[in-house]
Amino acid sequence: MKLPVYKNLAKSASNEAMENALEVLEIYADSPAVKEDERDAIGEIISNICGAMEMKSLIENGMAERDAANHFMQRVLSSIDK
Repeated sequence: MKLPVYKNLAKSASNEAMENALEVLEIYADSPAVKEDERDAIGEIISNICGAMEMKSLIENGMAERDAANHFMQRVLSSIDK
């Protein structure tokens, strides 16, 4: 989990751009020619983009950036603890 990456993506990329990137990465990862370590790296990137989209949504709905980051981090940490 890379909070600085989430913040940067949430500020710099539109939802449409992130959705398009996700689609391309998912298609790429499904190729039989992609090695397992490459799939792991793609999975990490996909996770980062999804986190950024969630943070962006919170911010767009009126939450302060810092609060959105803290809220998102707490959700992730609580899901890990389960």
